[in-house]
Amino acid sequence: MLRRRGAAEAGAIFVKLDRLDGRAAVYGPAPQSEEPPEGVDRLFARVHAGDWLDPGEAEQRLKREIMFDPDLWIVEIEDPDGRVFVDLAA
Repeated sequence: MLRRRGAAEAGAIFVKLDRLDGRAAVYGPAPQSEEPPEGVDRLFARVHAGDWLDPGEAEQRLKREIMFDPDLWIVEIEDPDGRVFVDLAA
């Protein structure tokens, strides 16, 4: 679901994945130095160390990102299997 609408022309996209079991992850734009594979418009990378965060920690991370870039977009995915459904950087 789209949780936060950012600037259409300039807002970065962040994705919060909530496994609904006390584990969450936050993904943001991958470093631009990595070339996406053919047919992929953008790559995402986990923005924190470790595999999972507490959902409250994920929210705090998103708040810090908003303070840095108030134009960003947030998409939230709830998936008990931990599938993020975006292309991830290697």
